[in-house]
Amino acid sequence: MSAVERTYKLVVLDMAGTTVADGGLVEQAFAAAARRLGEDPAEMVDYVRATMGESKISVFRHLFGTEERAQAANTAFEQAYGELVADGRIAAIPGAREAIERLRAEGRTVVLTTGFARVTQDAILGALGWRDLVDLTLCPADAGGRGRPYPDMVLAAFLRTGAVDGVREIAVAGDTSYDMLSGVRSGAGIVAGVLTGAHDAEALRAAGASDVLGSVAELPELIARAEAS
Repeated sequence: MSAVERTYKLVVLDMAGTTVADGGLVEQAFAAAARRLGEDPAEMVDYVRATMGESKISVFRHLFGTEERAQAANTAFEQAYGELVADGRIAAIPGAREAIERLRAEGRTVVLTTGFARVTQDAILGALGWRDLVDLTLCPADAGGRGRPYPDMVLAAFLRTGAVDGVREIAVAGDTSYDMLSGVRSGAGIVAGVLTGAHDAEALRAAGASDVLGSVAELPELIARAEAS
């Protein structure tokens, strides 16, 4: 298939920071988890910010050393984040739902991915009323356990949906350098960074973003332009 003929029938979207605005809940939940393990979150917050988008258990393995402490921190984080979600502290990025609905109306398959555990992902989807919004949702455990920056979740979306014939027909969007690396490593034809989350345009481009958008609301038009070019 030539570049002129290429269509993007599979769209893989990150959640927190890309389609979901969590207002800093990741850092709040991390701080609660660190304190529960007797650690000072102020000493770790820079690393947490730098690794936004990465699988959370991978972050905790780096910070807490042993697998036992990492798992304890991850459990505490997921509990704290879930409580914040239950308190109504989460919302959709403006225009995100409409963008997803448009993409699906155009015949595209949309998949939501996250670095959170499944229980947290399901809590977010439930709080937003998004359980039936997309074709598939994936967390690291659904893709063999490796989250971003590995390409596994994007490739799992490719394999599970069968929506496209090749990886170049995938469009990926996210707000972190890890999202961009994951998209690039998967071979996706569009790897779009959005400026509604953790990382700025410079970081997104440095990690391989093919495009940088103000928000995911602009993604349908970007895809339409790419297909028309």
